[in-house]
Amino acid sequence: MRKTSANWKIYRTRFLIKARQLTQPLIFVDGLGREHRGQPGDYLVESSDGSRRIAPRLIFEDVYVPMGLADRPPSHLEPGVSTPDLKRHIPTRPLASA
Repeated sequence: MRKTSANWKIYRTRFLIKARQLTQPLIFVDGLGREHRGQPGDYLVESSDGSRRIAPRLIFEDVYVPMGLADRPPSHLEPGVSTPDLKRHIPTRPLASA
């Protein structure tokens, strides 16, 4: 395999996100019915469209650079809502795999 600079492209993430590091396990089902699971140290990530996902700590900290604190909580959360309040009922039916 030939290594030349012509073979490599540089990428960066285009979007700003909001995130908080989990202090306890979190399981939730998103609006599309996908189950998300996180452990303490992982990150709850909210995209600009309001969707949420869990990012493993090592991957998150490798990809994202902190920009500072968010001025206000995400629009769909009331002040004082904590991560445990985001827990939702997990359906008993098997989830489709991607």
